[in-house]
Amino acid sequence: MQKQGYDIIRVTEVLPTTATDTEILELARVENRIVLTQDLDFSALVALGGYVQPSLITLRLSSAHPDLGSQRLLEVLPQLEQVLVEGVAITIEDNGMRYRKLPIR
Repeated sequence: MQKQGYDIIRVTEVLPTTATDTEILELARVENRIVLTQDLDFSALVALGGYVQPSLITLRLSSAHPDLGSQRLLEVLPQLEQVLVEGVAITIEDNGMRYRKLPIR
């Protein structure tokens, strides 16, 4: 995805492997990044914590293979760029997606 111009970092490049989900969300908020995950814990933290940033993308695909996730993201990201700036929680599935504006009430 970096070849397509997306500025991507892995959490382990900037935080220890023991970093908590809350620490990851805070890093993303401070650095104005988007969290991309398959971990549903992030959705719960964002909702319960009243977050307005960072935006969160949760992949709920039939396969966890990285190539499938990358392909699906490349298909939908152009449609999502504006709402991602505004602060949203997005769930991307094989054949659809849904999103909610943050904070989730």
